[in-house]
Amino acid sequence: MDESAAVRAIWEPLGIPGIVDVHTHFMPKRVMDKVWQYFDAAGPLVGRTWPITYRTDEADRLRTLRSFGVRAFTSLVYPHKPGMAAWLNQWAAQFASATPDCLATATFYPEPGAVDYVTAAIDAGTRVFKAHVQVGDYDPADPLLDAVWGVVADARTPVVIHCGSGPQPGTHTGPDPIRAVLARHPGLRLVVAHMGMPEYGEFFDLAEAYPEVRLDTTMAFTPFVEESHPFPPADGPRLLALGDRILFGSDFPNIPYGYLEAMRVLTEVNGVDDDWLRGVFHDNAAHLFGLATTAT
Repeated sequence: MDESAAVRAIWEPLGIPGIVDVHTHFMPKRVMDKVWQYFDAAGPLVGRTWPITYRTDEADRLRTLRSFGVRAFTSLVYPHKPGMAAWLNQWAAQFASATPDCLATATFYPEPGAVDYVTAAIDAGTRVFKAHVQVGDYDPADPLLDAVWGVVADARTPVVIHCGSGPQPGTHTGPDPIRAVLARHPGLRLVVAHMGMPEYGEFFDLAEAYPEVRLDTTMAFTPFVEESHPFPPADGPRLLALGDRILFGSDFPNIPYGYLEAMRVLTEVNGVDDDWLRGVFHDNAAHLFGLATTAT
């Protein structure tokens, strides 16, 4: 059985119309090439050998996702310095316009004018933002972002945010800066990437305290992550209880294993049932982004 057929064999028996993957990366080619070079070099934010499984051109990557049955996905872009975000947003808007199954994505950075380009992105139809605290090396509670968080919260636009301290800690990673942001903006629809690894339990605390906080499954439970950042078995019941706020994410194409493994490991989590899997692979994100929950 080829990989596409094997992936479909996981979700099709669940009776869902496909997969919604909230954590995929499409970027300008020169940016993606630099990201891949960083992974190839096992840079300090990666800290280990990290082969890219789906190192193909953009058109082929789109065909691959669609062959798996992914019906909606993101183009998570993120800046690592001032002056990048507005340009990345322009590229991402054009990509989404040409790619109807992509949820229009944008990003931001703590810099003067950020609230203006974030407002413009929302007005232009952005469906989701990406924030990368580790790569951007900024404090999410930076005063330059306070108005940004306010605008995003008012618009009820989700933000996929890499804020946990895995795979390597950053200056501002961990739950405390996010706790400070949520204290000021409790209605923010944050989707904590990688389930907050390795601070899983502390980010579960935030999800339990703030009803709009969600977590994505990106890389969680895979052997690649379990050897360095294992999920604590004691938090298993909390994972199940938060099942309506867990969203599937893959990190495609920048994963060191196959897409099938990212899905298969979730089916093997202790205690999960078909209802939980339906929510995670499709329905939870479909509700969040206003997608139809049945096949058309």
